[in-house]
Amino acid sequence: MGTMDEMGGMDHSEIGGMSGMMSQEDMTALEEAQGTEAARLYLEQMTAHHEGAVDMARDEVADGQNPHAITLAEQIINDQEAEIAQMQQMLTAL
Repeated sequence: MGTMDEMGGMDHSEIGGMSGMMSQEDMTALEEAQGTEAARLYLEQMTAHHEGAVDMARDEVADGQNPHAITLAEQIINDQEAEIAQMQQMLTAL
């Protein structure tokens, strides 16, 4: 099988810019889950995805050259962190 893994983009450990991407295994587990387990997997996977976006945005704030891109990255950090907090509250309530 392995073609998605060979591409590298689906493995968050291989390419820094792709941090938080869901693997094929993650997608399969989510598709097969039911009820509370499906909700838990979705929230955990989306939290990791948002954390990857925050990491990339922080890199842009630290190293970016374009002031508009830096401003957008700062907004992404604020928005994504708020959504992460909300998803963590939802996980706690499951």
